[in-house]
Amino acid sequence: MRNFLTHARQRWYLYLPLALIWALAAARIFIDPVPHVPLLFNVTPSLPYTVAFIERRTGVIARGDYVIYAFGGAATRHFPGLARQPFFKRVAGIEGDQVRVEGRRVLVNGIDVGQAKLFAMAGKLPLEPIEPSVIPPHYFYMQGTSPDSFDSRYRISGLVHASDVIAVVHPIF
Repeated sequence: MRNFLTHARQRWYLYLPLALIWALAAARIFIDPVPHVPLLFNVTPSLPYTVAFIERRTGVIARGDYVIYAFGGAATRHFPGLARQPFFKRVAGIEGDQVRVEGRRVLVNGIDVGQAKLFAMAGKLPLEPIEPSVIPPHYFYMQGTSPDSFDSRYRISGLVHASDVIAVVHPIF
């Protein structure tokens, strides 16, 4: 251990950036998507990417795009800390897509997008699946890749309005 510390002290310039990245990840901090800081550090299990390049929202958002959006769903009544919290998800449904619910299984255009859990991770808030519908204009169905992801599968989270989308994200790793 002493040899490593000596080595690290001599080559601090190599270890400092890594230490900063890990410190940000450990603190679960999202770097605000502003033009002079175009990186996102994701440490949640909702998507399998840790570092991503952020591009301010431009043009059309398509199915399959990764985005950051400001959460504005009904869950903010139960969890005020979620209000305007940036979420990092994949667009799984766009306007005109059909959302169906079979039991607790949610489908978008017939494609299985996940099973709605009974309760939030805290175990106290019951979760209901999203209402079956056609996605209206200017709304998106957002999806994480984790079964525990808090996404559009749930009525309390719901669809995301286009005005809440902050940026398109291009995963690096």
